Amino acid sequence: MQGPVFPRDFGSHPEFATEWWYITGNARTSAGAAREFGFQLTFFRSRVAAAQPIQSAFAARQLIFAHAAITDLQGQRQVHDQRIARAGMGVAFASEQDTDVQLRDWRLRRDAASRRYEARLPASDFGLSLNFAPTQPVLLQGKAGLSQKGPEPQAFSHYYSEPQLSASGTLQVLGQEFAVQGRAWLDHEWSDGYLPDRAVGWDWIGMNLDDGSALMAFIMRDRDGKTVWAGGSFRDAAGARRVFAADEVHFAAGRVWQSAATQARYPVEWTVGTPSGTFVVRTLLDNQELDSRGSTGTVYWEGLCDLLDTQGQRVGRGYLEMTGYAAPLKM
Repeated sequence: MQGPVFPRDFGSHPEFATEWWYITGNARTSAGAAREFGFQLTFFRSRVAAAQPIQSAFAARQLIFAHAAITDLQGQRQVHDQRIARAGMGVAFASEQDTDVQLRDWRLRRDAASRRYEARLPASDFGLSLNFAPTQPVLLQGKAGLSQKGPEPQAFSHYYSEPQLSASGTLQVLGQEFAVQGRAWLDHEWSDGYLPDRAVGWDWIGMNLDDGSALMAFIMRDRDGKTVWAGGSFRDAAGARRVFAADEVHFAAGRVWQSAATQARYPVEWTVGTPSGTFVVRTLLDNQELDSRGSTGTVYWEGLCDLLDTQGQRVGRGYLEMTGYAAPLKM
């Protein structure tokens, strides 16, 4: 099976059931008193199989969802918003030619000439207006961009990342605007069989290391918290890449935080073992739970974390995502 072909595969793949463009990062103010933030923006495309034969322009053949959040470390808070609409009618679209996804006044697009991304997401009490410039080549995950997600042959995704993106622009938080600079990580995945049998959710990290390396690792969990499948990769600053086999990645949960809103219990510290080293993932704010039942129908935890070595020294920063803790995930 063929892996991604660029620039076509920067765009959408409406023949697949599920797809997302996902950017996470950390940034700090570039003037005045230093403030640090985490940010997340995700655009989803979902194919509605039952609507495909319907010829009407009003048929909801594709749905577009979007989530966005800012973690304000100094304010010890996270702000979040979400959108949903059917594709078409000038309201929402996902281009097949290149990354260009829009949902009402939220948009993420890639400029082919400069290879830069532009994100504009005004929300109710916050906003993101950010530009992202690649500093490294595209990172194909799995085997040439095909990432196995479970033991069943059909459980896989097409998957590439762009780690170590240079981020700049402005963040608005509760009426204040901040000029910021930082680092970001982009994932683009599309699949017909993302969640393997027995799995109720996953734990995933995408970490930009301070030396220019990039670490991605994940596990798929069953109802008892046991690993159904695992994977990931490490690319060092010189560009050498190692892909992890399913039996080479181990997540060991540490401290647990319980959400007052949903009563879900999330491990907010992990020890992650890989062939490229053992790391500790530690949250920078416990309450980074996102209630997205108004769009994708899920509640999950996604937040800014430090990456530490086994001596407790910070070696990087990035995002941890945990799904299936509030309720089993359905895809």
